[in-house]
Amino acid sequence: MSFLTVASAALIDGDGRLLIQERPPGKPFAGLWEFPGGKVEAGETPEAALIRELKEELGIDVEAACLAPATFASDTQPGGTRHMVLLLYVCRKWRGTPQSLEGGSLRWVRVKDLYGLEMPGPDRPLIGLLDALL
Repeated sequence: MSFLTVASAALIDGDGRLLIQERPPGKPFAGLWEFPGGKVEAGETPEAALIRELKEELGIDVEAACLAPATFASDTQPGGTRHMVLLLYVCRKWRGTPQSLEGGSLRWVRVKDLYGLEMPGPDRPLIGLLDALL
């Protein structure tokens, strides 16, 4: 079994809302809502991967010092050949206005609203911790 490490961010605005993004058409889990982020590439730290992904997906700049490790989730992917470890960081400070650069929609939501959204399996366990933190 291979392992996939994904770094994601709970971007929190001044009103305490979280930014979530819709998986674009043509990608696995298309149409589901997730925390922004992406795969950690070989030789990359999770923080560097997350900074890169937030720039590529949302067009925002984040400093590593603004990423606070929060929790993680672990999930075997459908088919059982790959296992994902999803690392979640909390971020309250960035430069720029988040925009969807990959085709999916963006939404600012309250933590309680996450419970009613369709999200990939690894993202769901993270909601309870965010609910307790915020």
